[in-house]
Amino acid sequence: MTQPFEAMNGLYLEDLKVGQSAMYGRTVTEADIAAFAGVSGDTNPIHVHEGFARTTRFGQRIAHGMLSGSYISTVIGTKLPGPGAVYLSQTMNFMAPVIIGDTITAVATITAIDDKRRRVTLKTQCINGDKVVIDGEAIVLVPRRDAVRPPA
Repeated sequence: MTQPFEAMNGLYLEDLKVGQSAMYGRTVTEADIAAFAGVSGDTNPIHVHEGFARTTRFGQRIAHGMLSGSYISTVIGTKLPGPGAVYLSQTMNFMAPVIIGDTITAVATITAIDDKRRRVTLKTQCINGDKVVIDGEAIVLVPRRDAVRPPA
């Protein structure tokens, strides 16, 4: 059974407030790194080859930065604002490496709402324990409640 059209939408512009926040957490696994390398085509040996990675400044394999960054997309696309939001931009500053077994929590917090243009700015971070591993900002386009209509 398919979901009713209305149930597929996330929050509308009218539902949002500055300071509102949501998060998503995931423990990085070997399978995640292998799948991300396969889907993205990024087979840099620092991610996929233990022997090579031991010779780097990290001394071990590290997860793709964009793997952790994709957890921010999970928050925005499924929670805040959720389904119906459209990414316009995302900045990411990679602050620290992530390794297999690290539990990463992506957090998005609304910092500004441009009601006229329907744009929402969010502070975005990925955190490993008490360490920020990615720091950035996203801008998304959010539908208004009265503008959403089911397809004919």
